[in-house]
Amino acid sequence: MDLGTTLARNANRYPDKQAIYYGEKVYTYRQLNEEVNRLAHGLLAQGISKSDKIAMLMKNSDMFMIVFYAIMKVGAIAVPINYRLAKAEVKYIIGDSDASVIFFDEEYAAFVAEIGKENQQLLLQVSVNENIVEEQYKLREIMSSNQSEPPVKVNETNNAEILYTSGTTGTPKGALFDHHRILFVALTSSIMMKIGPEDNLLHVAPLFHSAQLNLFMITGTLLGSSQVIHKDFDPVQVLNDIEKYKISLFFAVPTMYNFLLQVPNSDNFDLSSVKRCGYGAAPMPVALLEKAMKLFQNDQFYNMCGLTEGGPGGVLLLPEDHKTNMGAGGKPMLLTEARVVNEAGEDVCANQVGEFIIRSEMMMKEYYKKPHETKETLRDGWLYTGDLAIIDEEGFITLVDRKKDMIISGGENIYSAEVEQALYQHSNILEAAVVGLPDELWGEKVVAIVVSKDGEALDAEEIKAFCRNHLAKYKVPTEIIQEKAIPRNASGKILKYQIREALQIGKSLSS
Repeated sequence: MDLGTTLARNANRYPDKQAIYYGEKVYTYRQLNEEVNRLAHGLLAQGISKSDKIAMLMKNSDMFMIVFYAIMKVGAIAVPINYRLAKAEVKYIIGDSDASVIFFDEEYAAFVAEIGKENQQLLLQVSVNENIVEEQYKLREIMSSNQSEPPVKVNETNNAEILYTSGTTGTPKGALFDHHRILFVALTSSIMMKIGPEDNLLHVAPLFHSAQLNLFMITGTLLGSSQVIHKDFDPVQVLNDIEKYKISLFFAVPTMYNFLLQVPNSDNFDLSSVKRCGYGAAPMPVALLEKAMKLFQNDQFYNMCGLTEGGPGGVLLLPEDHKTNMGAGGKPMLLTEARVVNEAGEDVCANQVGEFIIRSEMMMKEYYKKPHETKETLRDGWLYTGDLAIIDEEGFITLVDRKKDMIISGGENIYSAEVEQALYQHSNILEAAVVGLPDELWGEKVVAIVVSKDGEALDAEEIKAFCRNHLAKYKVPTEIIQEKAIPRNASGKILKYQIREALQIGKSLSS
């Protein structure tokens, strides 16, 4: 089995079933497979061969799926890139991944051309739209008329993806996966979230991210589900299309749920078709989760707590466990082992903090071209995540912080997630992030960055008093900084290293 074959099989099994809805464009499974095959033959004609790396600087679209599956069918390796990155970051990923081809949206044509002049290994630049610049191709110019299956034998052990980490602590690293690992991600997701051919999925989180790509797009295609794709996240359009297309499974990062709740009269939309909701990629405050459950009028929520290097895999909090363990990360996903260990690699006692580690069929093979970092992360068959967590007597694991984000003030360990949970209970706070900054007396001080719901000024002393009712005194932020927005990456993760760097030089996060 390989990823390209899953699409071909559904073209035979469900030829006339709607596979993709993207704006006004609709593809059946037969049509989708034919378009993928045309591009696959076009790539072969351009001299693309197995194991070549093909970058994708693309927003969500029908073409994202077509390009991705064409790459899979010729046995090449897809390198999806975060389109929100700066030129230097994109240039780094293209060079680090050894990409020789890039597919891009037309808005990035000049951007890609400039990178191409600096990177002699980037031999083929293809716009998936119409606007191009010198030495670039339009997608239709390389598409073949041949709609048959390409004559390439792809095995499960062939490499399929290089997914770059979020870079929340610095330079991103490329996690390498083969077809076998990604297929296991899809199978696990389908079983644990009860996804089937009858489901209608909505893709609003970016498809370059492992959660939306591997857990949902690939799973939906494997099963023959119908999939609605949004180019950008528009809260009103999301609510409209859930109603229009009778979406039955919805996944979003916590920030997106927060924006849905801000839509005026959001409870007037008919969201009754949604039977299951997933959330992940960043911590979901309990107060926000409860509001989201009320909006969707169901309690079938899944907390998907994993990481790119895991496929993404890790722990899952099932709907029934939300009744008693809301706020926890969950228990190991199917076919996954998870532990919380001390510095010696020994299991910690219940309710003590340690490092969260996992072992599964789904985790990465390695960091591409980074043997030292690979050796540090993959040890004795276990993936050391760099996340701090606690495990309770029943085996539920809850993440409390990144190792690098833990605050030590006056000798006490303070975990930012706990402080943020308290801040999110405040009625006037829309978003919150907590970091540690150097302090001459205490070593580090707790600093909270907050965004108000209505844009009005927040009272710092009132917020501190509120926190004292929910936290031990030493955990209460000593400084409250109000900002218009909190820096996040496209996956919804807060970029705390950027916050610390900005605050230490007195720079506003909004500038």
